[in-house]
Amino acid sequence: MTLIKLPSVAAMLLVLAPFTALVPATSIAAPIPDNAAGIIKTATGSVTIERAGRKTAGTAGAVIMPSDRIVTGADGGAGITLRDETRMALGPNTALEMEQFAFNSTTHEGKLGASVRRGTLAVVSGKIAKQSPAAVKFSTPSSVLGVRGTEFVIDVEGSGE
Repeated sequence: MTLIKLPSVAAMLLVLAPFTALVPATSIAAPIPDNAAGIIKTATGSVTIERAGRKTAGTAGAVIMPSDRIVTGADGGAGITLRDETRMALGPNTALEMEQFAFNSTTHEGKLGASVRRGTLAVVSGKIAKQSPAAVKFSTPSSVLGVRGTEFVIDVEGSGE
């Protein structure tokens, strides 16, 4: 069963706070490559990036590409900042698939598509959602969420795989 919890965003952000530093992308020391979606700001426990059939450790500073899958273990959590300053906190046992990311830093136009296969994801939307809300979509195994606000939490129960 998929639950999309909107009223308790503040509570969920507090629960996921240990897994992310919700700070603007502009504070990132190294610039994020133009072809990348973002960067892992914080990582705790088991975090893995799956890219083109290969798995690598998801450590702080690791680059996230538009087609990556980020998986956290039972003890894992991650804070990700995308190039448009979207901030995401992945809780334990979460699988997030980045399906699409494009961003023009001059016009703030772009597209963001991601799928939460299982687990919990808290999001604070960035410049793409502010410029073009219809260009941001998050999906779960049973629903699609079009972003119209700035903060939300997705909780997918079960394996979702």
